[in-house]
Amino acid sequence: MASNKRVGIICASVVFGMVGLAYASVPLYALFCQVTGYGGTPSRADDNPKGVIAREMTVRFDSNVDHSLQWTVTPAATITDKIGAVDTVNYVATNHSDKPMTGMAVFNVSPERAGYYFNKIECFCFTEQTLQPGETVEMPIVFFVDPDLAENKDLNTIKEITLSYTFYASDNEGS
Repeated sequence: MASNKRVGIICASVVFGMVGLAYASVPLYALFCQVTGYGGTPSRADDNPKGVIAREMTVRFDSNVDHSLQWTVTPAATITDKIGAVDTVNYVATNHSDKPMTGMAVFNVSPERAGYYFNKIECFCFTEQTLQPGETVEMPIVFFVDPDLAENKDLNTIKEITLSYTFYASDNEGS
């Protein structure tokens, strides 16, 4: 009888542990990607302490909107600047529905190898945005490309980086 109770407690502990890990896996993976730049995930920074170098980099911006979100999102125009320069660009989103819609955005950088060197100081990603019917908003991104990219010989041929956002409807009220 005691043996069955012990087995039951162990099985219940394993189930609760697995459920807990399932819920924790997404934030832990996101943290891992931010720290390592894995999968083209940009790093977060407060500023660029390393300065600006002469090499230039073109940064393209892209947006995709899930069909369940009745928004149009216009990406920022492509820019070319010196590596290390802090730049600000805006995405513009418009709600085309007749009700408030709440959305979020996830991002990636390509080529993936450059994700480690792409640093965002300010970004709207992972923040829910609620747009009223017909409302248009600007969503700024402040970023820089880390000058250490120039020291990585495997990235000498990279002249262009693409920052891509995918917008989707949030499950919260307003969507």
